[in-house]
Amino acid sequence: MTTRVALVDDEAMVRVGLRMVLSAEPDLEVVGEAADGAAAVELVERVRPDVVLMDVRMPVVDGIEGSRRVLAASPQTKVVILTTFGEDEYLEGALRAGVSGFLLKVSPPEQLIEAVRAVAAGGGLLDPSVTLRVIESFAAAPPGRAQRSALLDTLTAREKDVLALLARGLSNAEIAADLYLGEATVKTHVSSLLMKLGLRDRVQAVVAAYETGLVRPGEAPA
Repeated sequence: MTTRVALVDDEAMVRVGLRMVLSAEPDLEVVGEAADGAAAVELVERVRPDVVLMDVRMPVVDGIEGSRRVLAASPQTKVVILTTFGEDEYLEGALRAGVSGFLLKVSPPEQLIEAVRAVAAGGGLLDPSVTLRVIESFAAAPPGRAQRSALLDTLTAREKDVLALLARGLSNAEIAADLYLGEATVKTHVSSLLMKLGLRDRVQAVVAAYETGLVRPGEAPA
């Protein structure tokens, strides 16, 4: 099955590079390009891509507002933000906009390809070098901003265990080993907790875990 990808960046050379990398893969197809967030919405409404790679700093409409508009126009489309080390102030806004993850512009081609495939399959991703900054941003938020705290009470004890380990970056296989469960059971728990918390993917689950205080930076696993 071919994954349809749209590229949104105000630098033409960046778009050319992304297109070259993605088009070399038989299961990935670049179906359109745009140079700002407003044009991205028009593009998405026209070609309905599976994944949008969205730059942050662009004229007219930036990548955060562009992501918000794209996801409102096409909820089934997944957005991955392309970021740099100096754009920390955008991270929280992008996650709240509903993006499925972040990828550094300097990431190697194979990581870009893996990211597109993972997001298209329903997963979420945070570049390892971005994860800590995202966590710190949400951990610093005032308690009153936590909107899902009450929903944590709907989770079983085991689902909370799974969420805490997921928030620390463990894969399903690693969570299964840590909790002495089968990997299929872990997948079931992950699906259940996402549904109960009204979350779309693992990225949003990480945010929710830190935002609600279930997990705190530097805290050792129980």
